[in-house]
Amino acid sequence: MIRLFRQECKLNLKSLLIWLLCVSGMGLFCILLYTSIEESMEGMAATMAAMGAFASAFGMDRLSIATLEGFYATEVGTIHALGGAMFAALLGIGLLSKEEEGHTGDFLHTLPISRKEVVGAKYLTLVTGVVVFNVISVTLYLLGIVILGEEIAMSEFFLYHGMQCFLHLEIGTVCFLISACSRKNKLGIGLGFTFFFYVWDLLGRVVPDLKDTLFLTPFSYANASDVFSTGEVEWKAFVVGTIVLLGAVIGSFIVYEKKDLAV
Repeated sequence: MIRLFRQECKLNLKSLLIWLLCVSGMGLFCILLYTSIEESMEGMAATMAAMGAFASAFGMDRLSIATLEGFYATEVGTIHALGGAMFAALLGIGLLSKEEEGHTGDFLHTLPISRKEVVGAKYLTLVTGVVVFNVISVTLYLLGIVILGEEIAMSEFFLYHGMQCFLHLEIGTVCFLISACSRKNKLGIGLGFTFFFYVWDLLGRVVPDLKDTLFLTPFSYANASDVFSTGEVEWKAFVVGTIVLLGAVIGSFIVYEKKDLAV
């Protein structure tokens, strides 16, 4: 199992590095850009806060984009949330299905390891990838803030990123379950699933009829504007997310254990 885990980590290292470069690199660039546009943001803050539905969707009605917290929540938060979720979805959606699609299952399952160990090793790869992605990203964001010489509310900062890590893991785990059920890499489903819930969260903040359903979306408990403006998490949504994550993990083991594998 450990050998398989190491092999999977090596196979997915390039993808991890690319996503880190793109997502955390863009986030760090935005942070370093803050001081150069701070003055112009002060003049735009009131205007952007009054933009009705657009301001509500991105939290600009609760946080001023002229402050570092507001700028971080609306700019860096959006990049990190969506980019990290896409990375987790792409990682999770291919871990199990690639064995059947690539016709390598006949070799894998001749090794002296059980199916449960296969699922466990591959899921551990997913967890490791998500955690490493978030830890390195947070480190780079903090580095950017230190370089700026600015201050940010650290309790809200770490609470937000803790929820982001859980969000990415939840999305990746659901995609992992889809991978366990599939014989081919359902890349489109993984990305579609991510964008569907992201758009649902945006619409739920501006459409009154959808507001009561926000707790069903994983993006609701990890929303940067909510965390930075209140210092709290939508716990109802977090509980739902925890149930979904645990259900997807258990479901992955059950489905793959009973699955008639193609070779």
